[in-house]
Amino acid sequence: MKDTKYLEIIKAPVITEKSEAAKMEGKYTFKVDPKAKKTEIKEAIEKLFNVKVKAIRTINVKVKKRRVGRYTGLTNRSKKAIVTLAEGQTIDLG
Repeated sequence: MKDTKYLEIIKAPVITEKSEAAKMEGKYTFKVDPKAKKTEIKEAIEKLFNVKVKAIRTINVKVKKRRVGRYTGLTNRSKKAIVTLAEGQTIDLG
C-alpha cells in the first residue's frame, strides 16, 4: 500500500538523448511531483527500485505559453529530478 504514495511522487522516467547518455554515468532522470522534496524523492526511488541513491538534483521546469487557435494558455507546472546512484547500482526502466 505504501507504493501508491511513492508512485504519486515519481511520475515517469524522462527518455531523451541527453538522459540516455547520462545513464552511462549512473544518472537517471524522472518527472516528479512539483511539491516533492529531495528527501521524499530519494526515499521513493530507493523503495520502488531497491537501489542506493547517492545524490539528487532537482529542476523546476519553466511554464511556457501555448496557443491553440485563438485560445492561449500555459503548460502545466512540472519538476524533474536527476538521481545519481551509488557505484554499481542500476535501474532497469525496461
